[in-house]
Amino acid sequence: MTLDSLTAHTESAVLGAFPSDAVVYQVYLRSFRDGDGDGLGDLAGLSRGLAEIAELGCDAIWLNPCYLSPQRDHGYDIADYRAIDPSFGTLAEFDAVVEQAHRLGLRVLMDMVPNHCSSEHVWFRAALAAGPGSRERQRFLFRDGRGADGGLPPNNWLSVFGGPAWTRVTEADGTPGQWYFHAFDSTQPDFNWRNPEVAQEFEDVLSFWFARGVDGFRIDVAHGNVKAADLPDHRGDGHNYAMWDQPEVHQIYRSWRALGDASPVPKYFVGEVWLPSQHLVSAYVRSDEMHQAFDFGLLVQPWNAARMRAAIDAGLANFGSAPAWVLSNHDVHRTVTRYGQQQSLIAPPPTDMISAARRRGPVDLELGARRARAAAALLLALPGSAYLFQGEELGLPEVFELPDSVRQDPIWLRSGGAELGRDGCRVPLPWTLDGANFGFSPDGARPAWLPQPEWFARYARSGQRQDPNSMLTLYRQLIRARRTLFAADAGLRWLEGPDGVLAFQRGDGVCVVNLTDQHCTIPTSWSLGPRVISTEEVSGVADLPANSASWFQLALPTPQTGRKD
Repeated sequence: MTLDSLTAHTESAVLGAFPSDAVVYQVYLRSFRDGDGDGLGDLAGLSRGLAEIAELGCDAIWLNPCYLSPQRDHGYDIADYRAIDPSFGTLAEFDAVVEQAHRLGLRVLMDMVPNHCSSEHVWFRAALAAGPGSRERQRFLFRDGRGADGGLPPNNWLSVFGGPAWTRVTEADGTPGQWYFHAFDSTQPDFNWRNPEVAQEFEDVLSFWFARGVDGFRIDVAHGNVKAADLPDHRGDGHNYAMWDQPEVHQIYRSWRALGDASPVPKYFVGEVWLPSQHLVSAYVRSDEMHQAFDFGLLVQPWNAARMRAAIDAGLANFGSAPAWVLSNHDVHRTVTRYGQQQSLIAPPPTDMISAARRRGPVDLELGARRARAAAALLLALPGSAYLFQGEELGLPEVFELPDSVRQDPIWLRSGGAELGRDGCRVPLPWTLDGANFGFSPDGARPAWLPQPEWFARYARSGQRQDPNSMLTLYRQLIRARRTLFAADAGLRWLEGPDGVLAFQRGDGVCVVNLTDQHCTIPTSWSLGPRVISTEEVSGVADLPANSASWFQLALPTPQTGRKD
């Protein structure tokens, strides 16, 4: 059987429950496509590009925050959870995007940020005005300072973005007052989830968006929300367990799950949970909580077969038959860049695993691209869902050469430039070889909000569409073949082979990945059928090029009961 004989993925306009093996495309809206010419991606631009996402073969989009926001953290600082930021469009345009997505067979996940809001949120402005002890301040974590004059923070906790996690306010009478807690930037005050008002407000917000046709939510910092009641000092350099993963957080997601399950078509929840072990993360996907939590195990691994296999085994052990796999997102350096750097076998620190995916250093882009192609084949052959960050299907590298003057990430700003932050993976996408901002914007538009390097032209979508060897073509082939070779309910069985090679069978397919710099020969004992896809050119039926992956059909296909679209 050849690739051309595989059945293409289609979806009716009437969408049912979220599939357990969904391919979800992450839309970082401000960098996806600009519809009105102001240099910033928006809902009008998303409407222009939705068909491309559907043509890629995806089941859903995950839309990064587009709520009303001062954009200090690019939308993760929300001022109004029921409004669309004017820079992105209107509620009517949002409704039109949801309707269009559904017609194209794409479900829509929004991004929910329950841990904190913007300092411009009406609740926080009211809390500042109301003063100590007020009902308004009980919605947040306000505390008196320590020391004789209250001049010291209430505890020694640090912000994820660097620096102290407490900011002192000036009271209405002009005197130094209480302190408020912010796990991230000082413009992002944390909610007090021990206050029932907060819980009720967020259930109302979810209901508001469910009524507009949203199919579910990706939950930002899902292990946050609740802090230890006494806010004790952090004693040590490891994970601050008083700041994260409190037992009470699980009741939030039980309530949300019940709310979503009560819809005519149940709603879907996937959580962003960073904890020192995947076993701790697995508690968030119990049957009455979230459907999935991202498995970041693959994302933080070097290009090494043993480490990759261990991460896959851990993901399946902790998340069951349908993990939510991730190789990239808006918080880490792009895959081509990471795999083109010197690979370190030193395990990432459990308190800062993401640091392994934001390293500096020289990059071999040709090698990185080969490995990224093979990694895509590995990701899309695994059981469960695959989340694709926009631009990965184009093979975009990280943009390291951004001038200091244009960088906007709070991580860059709060670290005084010591940390590059995340701007380099957020540079607007190139759509065409020329035109305004490489087709990101309409003719006559202003420059893109982050400058695109000239070399972005060779990654433009228009140039890759008809290229049979492009990264875009490969992604289309992989997603298309995935539907036939790897049934949704098919488990994974490892095949033992040469050192540095990962191979497993699922359903009617076999995925083989060579993570070495040498050509390998596929063992005849595997009794494989035709090769359906190879990420690199092969010279023979048993050839497995260095840093490549191949998908094969089993010699004798087995009956399947998986989803057929």
